[in-house]
Amino acid sequence: MTSARTVRTGRRTVALHRPEKILFPAADEPDTGGSPDRDASPAGAPDDGGGYSKADLFDYHRAVAPFMLPHLRGRPLMLDRRPDGVAGPRFLQQDTPDHYPDWITRAEVPKKEGGTVTHTVCDDTATLLFLADQACLTLHRWLSRIGRLDHPDRMVLDLDPAGDDFPAVRAAARLAGELLDQLGLPSALMTTGSRGLHVIVPLNGHHDFDDVRDFAKDVADTLAAAHPDRLTTAARKKDRGSRLYLDVQRNAYAQTAVAPFSVRAAPGAPVAVPLAWEQLDDPAVHARRWTIADAVEQARTDPWAGVLRSGRALGPARRKLRALRG
Repeated sequence: MTSARTVRTGRRTVALHRPEKILFPAADEPDTGGSPDRDASPAGAPDDGGGYSKADLFDYHRAVAPFMLPHLRGRPLMLDRRPDGVAGPRFLQQDTPDHYPDWITRAEVPKKEGGTVTHTVCDDTATLLFLADQACLTLHRWLSRIGRLDHPDRMVLDLDPAGDDFPAVRAAARLAGELLDQLGLPSALMTTGSRGLHVIVPLNGHHDFDDVRDFAKDVADTLAAAHPDRLTTAARKKDRGSRLYLDVQRNAYAQTAVAPFSVRAAPGAPVAVPLAWEQLDDPAVHARRWTIADAVEQARTDPWAGVLRSGRALGPARRKLRALRG
């Protein structure tokens, strides 16, 4: 058994226990519907077929921290823990355990039904590394921050295909981006590391969750009405058929969305990665295109290039949407 490693980051020393533990088995390449070489191994896949270890996750978190932390700071998290790897039991952790170090930021958050939850907040590299040591594979973040928990600064449209159909996701993303452009709202794309894409709109934090969700629903309804054969807002799967689901349910108090650069609990260690809009034209791109082996390379290209820095009010966009809908 390999002994524990320790890493010094800032004023903290973080230990990595059982670094050799395999958390992610290797994965086959998904069918992208457009990749010219379907038989090739996915970019970043382990060469030996042995998958990725806890040490690989730890090292990835250390390398990606400068790019990931701006999307995590000040936000309550829900953590997907898999101590025995992706094939083992799943623990969705909201309350911060008592044994977590005192230097990790916590947020005591009111629950709608009464009481509170003490969420973990990842404000620094040491926390990100500690969470890797705890086998927290996926970090799901709130769309609002501490101090203004009722007022999100992000709106998310989740493009969820009926199957593993990325061409349908590409088409839906283009339609969503075009509509948001018409409404005067900037938007950013992110692979989910699963099957779809998130379209993310920066907000100024002046609207509450109900207001944001209502607007997101109006956007989704507009898209579905214009393309009823391809898109749907039906919440029940049996009502969707083969159509792509425009999911706006993440825009609600206490709901979360996968954080940018977070690893997904799936074979191959796919990563939710920001995209530039022009990358949507690349036939090699799909929802699981990047893994912990190469996501940092994508991060260094600065695909969002400041798109999310300036949050917008929804009033002007809402008036334009009403005019479009007649």
